[in-house]
Formats: sequence, structure tokens, C-alpha cells
Amino acid sequence: MFGSTKSYKSVVEAVNTAKTTSADSNRSPLRAGQFSAINVLLFGAVGLLLYVAHVAFIPIALALLCALILSGPVEALFKLHVPRSLSATIILFVIMGFVAGAVNLMWAPTQEWFAAAPQTVRVIKRKLNPAIKFITHVEELRNSAGSIAAARQPAGAPAAAPAAADNESAPVLIMDATREVMVSLLTFVIVTLFLLAGGPPMLARMTAAFVDDLNAAHVLSIIEKVRGEVGRFYVTTAIINVALGCATTGVMMLCGMPTPYLWGILAACLNFIPYAGSTVTLVTVTLVAFVSFDGIGRVLVVAGSYLLLAMLEGQIVQPLFVGRRLKINPLLIFLALWFGGLFWGIAGVILATPALLTLKVIAEHSIGGQSVMEFLGPNNQSPDAGKALHKLVRPMARKSGSRS
Repeated sequence: MFGSTKSYKSVVEAVNTAKTTSADSNRSPLRAGQFSAINVLLFGAVGLLLYVAHVAFIPIALALLCALILSGPVEALFKLHVPRSLSATIILFVIMGFVAGAVNLMWAPTQEWFAAAPQTVRVIKRKLNPAIKFITHVEELRNSAGSIAAARQPAGAPAAAPAAADNESAPVLIMDATREVMVSLLTFVIVTLFLLAGGPPMLARMTAAFVDDLNAAHVLSIIEKVRGEVGRFYVTTAIINVALGCATTGVMMLCGMPTPYLWGILAACLNFIPYAGSTVTLVTVTLVAFVSFDGIGRVLVVAGSYLLLAMLEGQIVQPLFVGRRLKINPLLIFLALWFGGLFWGIAGVILATPALLTLKVIAEHSIGGQSVMEFLGPNNQSPDAGKALHKLVRPMARKSGSRS
């Protein structure tokens, strides 16, 4: 009797499970569509908010990045019984001092280049005179064709009067821009100090206020992994970039370039931006060599020397020391740099790479993050890559075949 009752209950449970599974399978496309629409609307709203309120969000985002990078030294000093607030203040002001020194070092040669700008423009015009003549001839032909077409058309309405010139003077515009920069800089420093002084205890309190204890511990562990990974990445990259800057200075000095240390500092700073930074440096040193030297051979030597340094750094040194930390699809890095610059300008370009790196670390330590890892990862040309991707695809065809 008990056996029959047990078998009856098992049959009923099986039938109910089948009904539930069938109902869920019938509702899944609708729910997936609703979820996708909600995601699109949510991402669109967040993107619009970040674009419109970029003045408020840029210093906060830069402060978060700076706190991630500097939290390692602050926590190391805290273990030596140095208060977090004191160590954060000392480290931040030391870094600001180094930045001010670098700016001071670049100020004099930059002023010289600005002062020599008219002479530089004349040299460029003289060297590009054949190309300028060709472009001028093409422009004259285009204007002649336009004037012939306009003569055949009837006279239109009189042209509108030009708009009144802006009455704001240059000093007023400069004061407004300076005020915005100072407010953003002050916000950046204050938020960075608060984040570094609060440390992990502040993150623990903020996390526990929104999720339960188990999830809070998991979130804190992910934050620690992000902090460690981003910090190690930027410390290693900074050392590599300083070495690249020194090597660039030496090579530019051997090539006879004017103000060689200026191009070394430029190479070291711009190399924090993947791909785009080294490209901008290459174009800059090539243009300076084109203006400074008469023979095309020396221009090619300057461009080839920096290109060789950049290739050694990107193909040998960076993979050797940075390793798997930047194993991200180059197309995604380019798109992140493009949209970051479109939304937030230079700050967006600076924040694009750490944002992708943070997303990669979160996906590595999250349940179900394998699909995000495959999306962010570089192109895998091995024969096993197709099998790995096939495991991530849901067998929708088999489910539809079983329902039919």
C-alpha cells in the first residue's frame, strides 16, 4: 500500500513538473524579450545620464580609479600602524608633486614650440608646397563648377544677416574654464581621500547595507580582487612606460631631435592608452622630425626608431610582465576608447581600459561569467575554440524539437 501511494505521488510530481516545465518553456521567449527590452532601456538611460551629467561624474570616476590604484600602498602602510587618512594624504600629495614636476619640466620646451609656431607653420608650408598647390587647384576647379551651377539657377532669397558676435571677452571665457577645472580637481582630490581613508571597512558597511551577509562577503572578495588586479596592472604598466620614456629620450637624443626629453615624457604618458597612445606619439615625433630636418632619411630614422621601441614594448615586454591581465579583444578596446572619448573626452579614454579590465575580473569570479569572458577575450584560433563556444550556446534547437 505504501509502495503504491509513493508511486502515485511520484507520478503526480512528475506530471506537475512536466506542466511547469512546459509552461515555463512557453513563456521563456516572452520573458527573454521583456528582459532584453528592459536592459536596452536601462543601458540607454544610464548612457544618457552619464553623457548629460559628465561634469559631475568624470571627477568621481577618476577618483575611483585613483583609489583602486593607490589602495595597495595605503593598506600596506596601515599594516605598519600608519592611519589610512595620513598615508592617503601623503601618497596623494607625493604623486601630485611628481605630476607638477613633470608639467614644470615640459612647460619650457612646450612654450618654445608654441612661440616658434609661426616659423613651424612656414616650414611646413614650404615643405608641403607641391601638395598645397595641387589641393588649391582642385579647390579652384570645384569653385568654378559651383559658380557655373549657381548662375543657371534663379536668384534666391537674400542671405540672412550674420549672427551677432559673442560679446563675451576672452578673459571671461578663460576664467569660466579655469573655474570648472579647479572645481573638478578639488572634487577629485576630496573623493579620492575619502575613498582611501575609508578603505575596506567603509566598503564592507556600504555593501552590507544592500545585500545579505553571504552576498556581501562575495562582493567584498570581488572588490578586493579588482583592486589587486587593477593596482598590479597599473604599477607594472607605469614601470614599463617609464622605461619606454627613458629609451625614447635616449633614441631621440641620438637622432638629434630638439627637446628629446619632451618626447620621452609624451611617450611615457600616452602609452597608458593602448594602441592609440603609441600611434599619437609616432605621428607627433614624425611631424617634429619632418619640421626639424631637411633630409627625408633622418625623418625615417626617427619614425623607425620609435616604431621599433613601441613594437618591442608591445610585443615582448608588455606580454612578458603584464601577462594575462590585458587579454582582451583589441576590437573591444578600440570601441571602448572610441565611445569613452565620445562621451567623456580625454577622461573617457583614460577610463576605458580599466573599465574593461574591471569587467573581466568580475566575470572571472562570478557564477555564469564564462560567457562574458569569452566575449571579452581575444580571438582564439585554436581548433578547440569552437568546442568551447559550443558549450556556451543554449541548445534551443533541441528544446524546440522536443516540444514539437
